[in-house]
Amino acid sequence: MTIPHHSLTEPASNAAIDTACRVLRLPTIRGQFEATVSRAEREHLSYRGFLAELLMAECEERDRRRSERRIRAAGFPRQKWLTDFEYSANPNIRPALVNNLATCEWIRKGELLCLIGDSGTGKSHLLIALGTAAAMAGYRVRYALAAKLVNELVEAADEKQLTKTIARYGRVDLLCIDELGYLELDRRGAEMLFQVLTEREEKNSVAIASNESFGGWTKTFTDPRLCAAIVDRLTFNGTIIETGTESYRLAHTKARMQANASA
Repeated sequence: MTIPHHSLTEPASNAAIDTACRVLRLPTIRGQFEATVSRAEREHLSYRGFLAELLMAECEERDRRRSERRIRAAGFPRQKWLTDFEYSANPNIRPALVNNLATCEWIRKGELLCLIGDSGTGKSHLLIALGTAAAMAGYRVRYALAAKLVNELVEAADEKQLTKTIARYGRVDLLCIDELGYLELDRRGAEMLFQVLTEREEKNSVAIASNESFGGWTKTFTDPRLCAAIVDRLTFNGTIIETGTESYRLAHTKARMQANASA
């Protein structure tokens, strides 16, 4: 139905705008239209300025929703942000290096990142926060605990789905593997993990967090040659951040207990 524009009253215009926003799927413009009209009248915005305000609001909201979907799809176990990281608690970690990683240039180039250090030193926080920054920047990200990833690969192999599963992990722009080194992997599981890394080699980025230095990875990958090959895959042309041995969480807990005791 076509309505002559000159005959529209203000209520009819509002109804037409509301309907058009529904049909065109512009929920932000629909929600912000009245407030933007009031501000445009108050600030004497031009027609172009008024239209630009509405369209930019819609674009920004769509970007935000897309980022949220990518963050959910990544499968992070909890929210972590780079802005919340306490550099003062761990002088081993240089803010300039992390800020450089946050630009995601290394992901664009398909480079690697290894976070090595004891429990409580900020590895997982940085891994999740950098993964979140990548998702917000438009990259497809997937987070997995090393043991769960290997279990998934073994189950996929048993169901004749290994090639498809490896391809799925190969497609994302950044694969974050957490807690590598906590559990020993049998040769079959280690070989499947190696296949995932090979699928991504020099194409898409991998970031890992491990509580073991590279020299201790023989406890996880018991075959020495396979262990050497995996270390080679993960360190070639990559960034290595050693988060040290001083547990921030332990120090934080002790400080809180001392404060409570003296209170």
